[in-house]
Amino acid sequence: MKKLLTLSLVAFAALTAATAQAQDTKLAIGISGWTGFAPLTLANEAGIFKKHGLDVSIKKIPQKDRHLAIASGDVQCAATTVETWVVWNANGVATTQIFQLDKSYGADGMVVKPGIAKISDLKGKTVAASAPGTAPYFTLAWMLKKNGLSPKDVKVVNLEPQAAANAMIAGTADLDAAMTYEPYLSAVRAKPEAGKIIATTLDYPMVMDTFGCTPKFLTENPKAAKALADSYFEAVEMIKTNPAKSYEIMGADVKQTGEAFGKSAAFLRWQDKAANQKFFAGEHAAFSKEAADLLMEAGIIKALPDMSKLADTRFIQ
Repeated sequence: MKKLLTLSLVAFAALTAATAQAQDTKLAIGISGWTGFAPLTLANEAGIFKKHGLDVSIKKIPQKDRHLAIASGDVQCAATTVETWVVWNANGVATTQIFQLDKSYGADGMVVKPGIAKISDLKGKTVAASAPGTAPYFTLAWMLKKNGLSPKDVKVVNLEPQAAANAMIAGTADLDAAMTYEPYLSAVRAKPEAGKIIATTLDYPMVMDTFGCTPKFLTENPKAAKALADSYFEAVEMIKTNPAKSYEIMGADVKQTGEAFGKSAAFLRWQDKAANQKFFAGEHAAFSKEAADLLMEAGIIKALPDMSKLADTRFIQ
């Protein structure tokens, strides 16, 4: 009798474990190697997502293609810059932001050849940047506008941030400037003879990243959406309490040492729950409107999306 009872308890425990595992919400997230997104990698690698009942797969997808992955159902959620959600929604890819990831404090920038003294000198010059609708292209448009120019005043060649930085370091002859971000921006910092960083988000504070999902996913999985936000905030807390281990895990994902990753991270600020609540109380809507106006002006979007549906703040309360 005792043996039967023991077997029953073992079977029950196994069934309970299997049921708990089956209840983990499966989802795929689209990101890039950008330093600001790294706490999502940390949440996955350190088991934080799993602890919160999530079975997450992270897919590295260039920003220019991330909306296609969402539209196809290949991923349900993604990380990207605030203005990019405006572009995606304006182009028919319905998405809703649910929490803020980071703010850039010098982590995004414009690199120029040594002979260029100011941004207005770029008129008629060649600049490397990702495709229209991406953060580097938007950053270029923003910086040019603040200096009396537009993307029409320069020749833009489409290179992704890492390739753009590498081209500057290699001294590509027909390239006068490039838009890039950390950790690739630091590679240029380390080789000043190849080029100089003429402007960053310290000069133009306009790069900030958020995390969002499809309305369908949020409607069907509100608990999972809350778990995603909670997991992110827990990862940010882990970085504060155990930076060395956190940097090591996050650095490994982008083939950096923990020390090198920590140096890249110094140029941005990950946003905790309190910072999120403050951001979505007003700054998010104001910036989205200014960004949308510039996107219209630059011809990146043809009409404004429903700006009231860009964010859902339920999950950061």
